[in-house]
Amino acid sequence: MEIVIPSVSNIGLFVGAALVLLLIPGPAVLYIVARSAEQGRIAGFVSDLGIHTATLVHVLAAALGLSALLASSALAFSIVKYAGAAYLIWLGLKKIFGRVDTPENGEELPRHSHARLFRDGFIVNLLNPKTALFFFAFLPQFVDPERGHLAMQIAFLGLLFAILGFMTDGCYALLASTAGKWLKRSRRYLEIERYVSGTLFIGLGLTAVFAGNHKK
Repeated sequence: MEIVIPSVSNIGLFVGAALVLLLIPGPAVLYIVARSAEQGRIAGFVSDLGIHTATLVHVLAAALGLSALLASSALAFSIVKYAGAAYLIWLGLKKIFGRVDTPENGEELPRHSHARLFRDGFIVNLLNPKTALFFFAFLPQFVDPERGHLAMQIAFLGLLFAILGFMTDGCYALLASTAGKWLKRSRRYLEIERYVSGTLFIGLGLTAVFAGNHKK
């Protein structure tokens, strides 16, 4: 079977956008940082592995669901792209104008076995509807319909995102032993993070909208 992936330029754009989004810590990173700070780096890596194993499940669902929809018509493809762009912009606005919560001082997570940490990370990400919606909004922006095999292209991009996510989140696990408790409790950090990540989501959504205007 022929293996079809997006164009080199689309992959380059995808990697750049994915890395920017992944390097801005979100809930998954804060969870990994908290676990690593409380139980050590190995606990952070195990939590990281659980989270991104669940990411692969979301990727598979997106590949199967989106490919059937996008293959149906050019109109369906355009609808998905613009709806996805609108959702990314909404995420950015919600991030910027939402409330910032910080854990209470002295609050600690219970210590668990590595198997429990993997399971918790997997379940938390698997049952998060925002993760599924994110992939449905994000991945189609970098698919090349003219190449065909949309499910394969989406699966390739999703797998690449999961690998990049595991690597970047792993770096946070390494750093968490020294900076983890500050990261998860610093209100100043959370204030900066929400404006940066919110702006990035909005920028990504707007880029998708204007890029779509130049496609047939």
